[in-house]
Amino acid sequence: MTDKRKQFWLERKGTVLVVVDVQERLTPAMRPEIFTKVTKNIRILLDAAATLNLPVITTEQYPAGLGHTIPELAPIPDGDLIEKTSFSCCGEADFLEALKRQEAQQILLVGMESHVCVFQTLLDLLGHGYPVHLVRNAVCSQNKTDYLTALQNASLAGATVTTVEMALFQMLRHSRGPEFKAISALIKKH
Repeated sequence: MTDKRKQFWLERKGTVLVVVDVQERLTPAMRPEIFTKVTKNIRILLDAAATLNLPVITTEQYPAGLGHTIPELAPIPDGDLIEKTSFSCCGEADFLEALKRQEAQQILLVGMESHVCVFQTLLDLLGHGYPVHLVRNAVCSQNKTDYLTALQNASLAGATVTTVEMALFQMLRHSRGPEFKAISALIKKH
């Protein structure tokens, strides 16, 4: 019998943070109070990625029509920015190349919308053999039913549904050292 616990551990080494389509013209369709929390949580993860030296890949769905990533979450200078027209990020060869270049072994997945681009990306990533950790408080959809269905189906498909704090403290593993203090400060600050 296989030890299922391995699926739930998020390892720091080999984890890539993927931020899907948090774009200017998509955000007005989200409920403001939800979108504010999601933005805050993605920002925490981006700042934590810098502290933990995690690579970041940001995607933008048809930016000519939907605009670019919102300024609060602007792609980091040394991260990858992938423009796409397929709903799944994996439909773009540049995205798959970026995962290989970053030596991805696990994916920490955030963004919008939960039930379209995020979910289709999740399915394709699983199909490519990447374990996926979907951060439930860093994804959103226009309506709650779509959001909840995406979370349920993600779990059924074999992804691990997690939260910002759960993921970050898993990667830290202990409270020793400056990284713990920096991550704790990020969480408390927001």
